[in-house]
Amino acid sequence: MFTTQSMAARPRPALTIVVPTYNERDRLDTLVEQVLTACARDAINAEVIIVDDNSPDGTGACADAWSLHSPVRVIHRTGKQGLGTAVLEGFAAADSDIVGVMDADLSHPPALIPTLYSALEGTALDMVVASRYVSGGGAREWSAGRAVLSRLGCWLSRPLTPVRDAMSGFFLIRRTRAAEVRAGTRGFKIGLELLVRAPLRGVAEVGYVFVGRVAGQSKMTWAEALCFVQQLARLYLRESTRPRPSHVVLTPADVQTRQRSRLEHAL
Repeated sequence: MFTTQSMAARPRPALTIVVPTYNERDRLDTLVEQVLTACARDAINAEVIIVDDNSPDGTGACADAWSLHSPVRVIHRTGKQGLGTAVLEGFAAADSDIVGVMDADLSHPPALIPTLYSALEGTALDMVVASRYVSGGGAREWSAGRAVLSRLGCWLSRPLTPVRDAMSGFFLIRRTRAAEVRAGTRGFKIGLELLVRAPLRGVAEVGYVFVGRVAGQSKMTWAEALCFVQQLARLYLRESTRPRPSHVVLTPADVQTRQRSRLEHAL
């Protein structure tokens, strides 16, 4: 289990996980508990920033309760302003050099966070993406329609980035690199936006198994799909000539030695 400290006593975090929320109260307690526990188990001093778009189900109040006794901060927004802006607003508020994002619906495994962090910390990489489409990756409890749309989106994005899962919403990035992308972007797939527009030197992918939402309502709507099409068209028109970063696919075993070494050093 993770331990808590007073706000005044907490050292500067090494990692910030941003969680955009809208009507995720039923899952938020479990997610925050698992994120903090996973990071504490691997001696990663982490904080969580929850960016809530005025959820009517009380998600914001639930997040506020966590902030009273844990390394959790909350940003309350006046309404649904878009996933991209929520993520970048959370990144801008972070105190750590490495920031990351994951969904609040438990589709992304918090236990993978230390592996992603170890792949990035102390290396020349600028971003590490949890990927469904490399060795060790996959999906469960996912509709055929959503799977096809995801594959199609990744295929359409390949001329812009070497990353196989450019649709992933689970990744870590150096905060200074993310800061190069203006906070006003409304792209639904903020990972794709950063992969193409941020000045990245190197990107890694690590396989994971995505678990489809089993409760609540998916955030993917026809309006969001149209937003993605517009986002992709804009990236093709304005960013297709940018140099692409180096790319490597890592397995959890590839970073296990580095992870063990960092943990031994921390202890």
